[in-house]
Amino acid sequence: QVQLVESGGGLVQAGGSLRLSCAASSRYSGRTYNIGWFRQAPGKEREFVARITWNDDSTNYDHSVQGRFTISRDNAKNTVYLEMNSLKPEDTAVYYCASSYSGIYYKTTSYESWGQGTQVTVSS
Repeated sequence: QVQLVESGGGLVQAGGSLRLSCAASSRYSGRTYNIGWFRQAPGKEREFVARITWNDDSTNYDHSVQGRFTISRDNAKNTVYLEMNSLKPEDTAVYYCASSYSGIYYKTTSYESWGQGTQVTVSS
């Protein structure tokens, strides 16, 4: 099982930037896993933001963040990053990272382990 810890959230003005980190640790299982970022705003369902596969550079983004957010990974540090630029008030949410071995990448049900979340607030 993968343990995930997010960090890097905070308060930023519209147009600003933040970088979120997702530190992963797990017992060696001989399996690779993918990491996804999701977000959940008050009163809304958790939604997909971005995904990166662990064994190559394949990435996917929701259309609402395409061109503004960049997901990347550092295998040596077992950490995945979400660089968020040109932030908008509608990006305000709790951001979660999660691990997945298989399944449809944009569905929450494809992810087995979740972090505790980090709050991102964008002021107008």
